[in-house]
Amino acid sequence: MTELLYVVIAALVVTVALAIVTARAEFLMRHIEQILTYCSVGLILCVMVWVCGEVIGRYVFNSPLPGHLEGAELLLPMIVFFGVSYVQARDGHVGMTFVVEALPKKVRRVTDILSLVVSALTCAALAYFGAKQAWLAWIYEDVTMSPPYWPVWPSAAVIPMGYGMLAVRMVLQIHQKLMPDRFPPPITDHSEIHSAE
Repeated sequence: MTELLYVVIAALVVTVALAIVTARAEFLMRHIEQILTYCSVGLILCVMVWVCGEVIGRYVFNSPLPGHLEGAELLLPMIVFFGVSYVQARDGHVGMTFVVEALPKKVRRVTDILSLVVSALTCAALAYFGAKQAWLAWIYEDVTMSPPYWPVWPSAAVIPMGYGMLAVRMVLQIHQKLMPDRFPPPITDHSEIHSAE
């Protein structure tokens, strides 16, 4: 329980710090999210090539690649958590907004802020406890169960990083709703697949 209290205090400190640096934090966060999303796309392409190489090796040359399954599984959290904050910034996560959209605009703003506060605190707690687990994987030198014995800690370390970025993104979105004149407007996606509000 004490650790959870520390997480809440740390989240409040980060919230105040982000309110002080305002727009600079938003632009830096957008830049970092863009880079991590490109990394995620690169990993997707690498996994595709890896799996294709394994299939060709197995069925054409009768020589499968060792550890391909575990390696691909370890790359999946990286693919997801590198891009999760980017998607949150663009309001791209699936959500059930039927009831919320029926509320008056001022009430909807309050519910949005409250849900962002709860979500940011949840993500901050998941980042902290996930970082502890990643640290244990590093200390114990945890590896996969079959050769070539891939280390587990890089994949485990990406999860708290992604949750931490998501918590910071949600705090920035809270600031955008509370102080819209001090923050750049939210990012909007003008693609055809994004539904308009």
